[in-house]
Amino acid sequence: MGRLNGKVAIVTGAGSGIGKASALLFAAEGAKVVCADLNGSEKDTAAEIGASAVAVQVDVAVAADVRNMVETAEREFGRLDVLFNNAGVSGPSAPIHELDEEILDRLLAVNIKGVFLGIKYAVPVMLKTGGGSIVNTASNAGMVGWKGKGGYSAAKGGVVLLTRSAALDYAKSGIRVNAVCPGMTWTGMAAAQASEPPEDIKVPNPMARFGRPAELAAAALFLASDESSFMTGVAMPVDGGYVAR
Repeated sequence: MGRLNGKVAIVTGAGSGIGKASALLFAAEGAKVVCADLNGSEKDTAAEIGASAVAVQVDVAVAADVRNMVETAEREFGRLDVLFNNAGVSGPSAPIHELDEEILDRLLAVNIKGVFLGIKYAVPVMLKTGGGSIVNTASNAGMVGWKGKGGYSAAKGGVVLLTRSAALDYAKSGIRVNAVCPGMTWTGMAAAQASEPPEDIKVPNPMARFGRPAELAAAALFLASDESSFMTGVAMPVDGGYVAR
């Protein structure tokens, strides 16, 4: 315990799934946490954590919201050490010629622009205290592509390359930038129907099962903490071996 003692972290998408699991874990490991989400569920996560957390309602695709989120971390806790750019959207499955332009715009706005804005506004605050760790949620779909998910795969592939470019930008500034790349994870609508995935669902990865939010949170914690101090620019699959097939 205590791998984030004395640190201040922002977690976007903190109201559910990977984001909620990560916010809870970061707090358990000693961090003060800004829980950010769009639909109000961030308040429940912050309340569950207690006095070491605050909630901020944020649309990560809106610059003013992201700037306010970062300013809240600095105002409430005095600094910013960790940013977990986790918020994202997936959209429907469809071949590219059937993908609505409005859906593509939202995929890019949340998944790419949202990560860009997080980095843009977090870096100046991190530099004040000598650096920090930025973790972005990409996807194994951004590493190999998924059938019927062209827009999502393109957006998450962009997160991978944005991560690598940012890592180079700030490698000598004490800011590390890495990405966690989930595979099929038991979150969202599926997890709302049952706390654990049914055993009879066939999952197309070598482990033949869904990932769980706690497993992704553990990977994010590793990248956020000083345990990964010599790692930057990494896109780390946490996907049951899907990319390695």
